[in-house]
Amino acid sequence: MPEIPYLTNDTFGLSRDVPLNYVDREAVDGKLINELTRDKHLVVYASSKQGKTCLRKACLKPDDYIVVQCSNRWALKDLHSAILKEAGFQIAQSETRTVSGSNKVLASAGVRVFGIGADAGGELEEAEGTATTKTPLELDIEDVNDVIRALESIDFKKYIVLEDFHYLSSDTQNDFAVALKAFHESSKFCFIVVGVWLEENRLIVYNGDLTGRVMAIDADRWSADELREVMSKGAGLLNIGFSEDFTLQLIESSEFNVYIVQEACRLACERSGVLKTQEEYREIGDGLDARALAKEIVDQQSGRYMSFVIQFSGGFQDTELEMYKWLLYPVLTADIDALRSGLGYRSLRETIEGKHPRGSDLNPGNITQALLYAASLQVKKNIKPIILDYDQSNLRLNVVDRGFLIWLKHQDRNELLEAAGLPRDQANEQLNLTDAS
Repeated sequence: MPEIPYLTNDTFGLSRDVPLNYVDREAVDGKLINELTRDKHLVVYASSKQGKTCLRKACLKPDDYIVVQCSNRWALKDLHSAILKEAGFQIAQSETRTVSGSNKVLASAGVRVFGIGADAGGELEEAEGTATTKTPLELDIEDVNDVIRALESIDFKKYIVLEDFHYLSSDTQNDFAVALKAFHESSKFCFIVVGVWLEENRLIVYNGDLTGRVMAIDADRWSADELREVMSKGAGLLNIGFSEDFTLQLIESSEFNVYIVQEACRLACERSGVLKTQEEYREIGDGLDARALAKEIVDQQSGRYMSFVIQFSGGFQDTELEMYKWLLYPVLTADIDALRSGLGYRSLRETIEGKHPRGSDLNPGNITQALLYAASLQVKKNIKPIILDYDQSNLRLNVVDRGFLIWLKHQDRNELLEAAGLPRDQANEQLNLTDAS
């Protein structure tokens, strides 16, 4: 029995801090730590709830970085402003205008000089224990060079973490990819970009000049052995063990999603009467249905998944082609194995053309445009976390929410098609039975 008793809720399930049963993944944690020493920008990507935030917290000390939570309403200037605010600046609007006609901003940051508060910016005088405040910096907040100058004025040394980068519009992501090259060439600042997608070269697609300057960390992959270690490490803290049958069944039914494994272990403990570290070792899991637990966890998101089907099918607005509705057709009719791997562009196009009223006369450009803005549509419709994302590098539509796959296994596909305003598919009568088995 561990010397310190632990509560089940602190051991398994969601945690704001690094979980007690956190497991280092050499291909992920090891790579991140190694790349941090190379003065390159990092992109950490994965499906939702795969441990991206925990990875950052486990590998970096809190004083090593600042965190900017990205918003779907931000343009590049808003992102720059948020970075300066997190770095310690106060931002106010200036009456001076930039070349483009927008107002410049005044940026001032409180620093300590000989124990006395002063502002970073202009002149500083110190005599007899008094200080004169510095003149705030006047910046064009859209100009990356001005942002660099401001950060350098306070001798800023921390990593800049951009969380939920996928919430930014495609245009803002593109603009930042251009700005990132300037950050790399004109400063020593390092960014860690965190987002929900499965595309290794997301930023490089936006700006090819970032090749060799940005390193990607795939945080999505959890092996069966790593998930087993998550279970056994937590079980050890509670002085219990999970039966082998339960362990195998849970890993298989979790779609290799660490959140579902953690939450299912928590439920299994609660239903076995394990609320804290046990005085005597015991094994649990026999008599518990791991698949049913995984389904129960996912069913809590059923309303969100159904809302996704309905809202995504509506697109940004009513159009004649209704491309977003038809983009759902191959997703809702594909088998789970195909969805795990992602749907290739050719397969998507053939399936859509086979059912769309325009048939083969449908312009492929319309399909491509809908794919490119699939993530933006979900953010606009407040579907968070997003469920679909398009990989431009490999021309593949990916499901980036593993829970959606589990949920889809237990749904009547034709009912989902009808909810989206799409025609029923006779082949799915058998598919429904196969997926649910």
